[in-house]
Amino acid sequence: MYDLVVVGAGPYGLSIAAHAAAAGLRLRVLGRPMASWRAHMPAGMLLTSEPRSSSLAAPGGRHTLAEYRAAQELTAEPGAAPLSLDTFTAYGRWFGERAVPQIDEVTVTAVRPDGDGFQVETDTGELIATRTVVLALGLRPFAHRPWPLLELPPELASHSSDHHDLSRFAGRDVAVLGAGQSALETAALLAEQGARPCLVTRAGRLRWQAPPPPDGGRLRSPRAPQPGPGTDWPHRVWARAPWAVRRLPSATRVRLARTPGPAGAWWLRDRFESAVPVLPGHRLRAAAPHGDGVRLHLTRTDGRPETVGTDHVVAATGFTLDLGRLLLLHPRVRTGLRTVDGSRAPELGPGFEASWPGLFFAGPLTAPSFGPSMHAVYGTAFTAARLLRGVQRRLGDRRGDRRGALAIPRPARDSAPTAAGGGPAPDAPAGETLH
Repeated sequence: MYDLVVVGAGPYGLSIAAHAAAAGLRLRVLGRPMASWRAHMPAGMLLTSEPRSSSLAAPGGRHTLAEYRAAQELTAEPGAAPLSLDTFTAYGRWFGERAVPQIDEVTVTAVRPDGDGFQVETDTGELIATRTVVLALGLRPFAHRPWPLLELPPELASHSSDHHDLSRFAGRDVAVLGAGQSALETAALLAEQGARPCLVTRAGRLRWQAPPPPDGGRLRSPRAPQPGPGTDWPHRVWARAPWAVRRLPSATRVRLARTPGPAGAWWLRDRFESAVPVLPGHRLRAAAPHGDGVRLHLTRTDGRPETVGTDHVVAATGFTLDLGRLLLLHPRVRTGLRTVDGSRAPELGPGFEASWPGLFFAGPLTAPSFGPSMHAVYGTAFTAARLLRGVQRRLGDRRGDRRGALAIPRPARDSAPTAAGGGPAPDAPAGETLH
């Protein structure tokens, strides 16, 4: 029986696995490294988090993005310059090759309770017994599609996370729904691939973030990482104190878990405004096939109806964190977990353990417990170290001796965790703010 099975091989899964392997746990890691980033984000996309905030977490601060760039002889860009998706996904795979002993590139189909542990089933038919399991699944299971699009076939309607190669839309009309970074960048990339995009948004006007001050600003240390553009000061403060967020009232935690209102990154504005027409103040009321395309029935803010015809519609409408969507989790576990009041996210203990003993979560689904840093890559530093301690405590309990848990260095409880890149750190959309 394994001590820990990590389900997912994105930034969180790889960082947790690196810590567990270094601590000597009997470990299995299941998933395709950086698969969501490689297959479900448009090629050409740039991360909204700064490079200084985009290192995965390994014990001792090893295998950083800076080390990868040096090893690949890549020129380091200025601190505020955006990081390309291709560079980040290549870095993540490089990190996994060095920090994680073995990754089984399989899909997990079921996680079931089994005695005082779990049974994990893969698409190859393998059944894996483990004492503890962590679900580090990222955002893909939680893609939100507006209800008017749900009955349209995939050739007419999709979610922004369905696409990597946007060149298939060259020469076609594409309506993009949304007003956040994902919608704005998807529309810009579509235009650059030869499509004819149009942005449809309920917002009366688009919001753009200002570029960061060249000196980092008076209130920010030049070395301090931040989640990415669009994060206001309350979110920045709480992003640096995830251990403190968990002690707040549930309503406050749920509010902090939501990213601020939709806005675009400063470096995207010129590309977008020169290429993409916008229909502001339009709400989607209905959608239906029409000829070879789709007809969108919209309502303006003044109540007047409008109809738009397009070949395809892309919903860049974000994600809904809902335990009910994790169908791989046995129904008895999924429906029995305590959730954060006002949300459908699991209520977690200080070591990221859910109310079902031995079940741990990592990534965006933990934001209602630990705050906005769980939406970005730099949250891996806090998560990996703290979650591993939770796993070790659980293993010690099940062996009947808490001292039986393997030991790792414990940072001071009320000091900021150290980011893999060396600066004080507090997890993106998009994203890395996770997209």
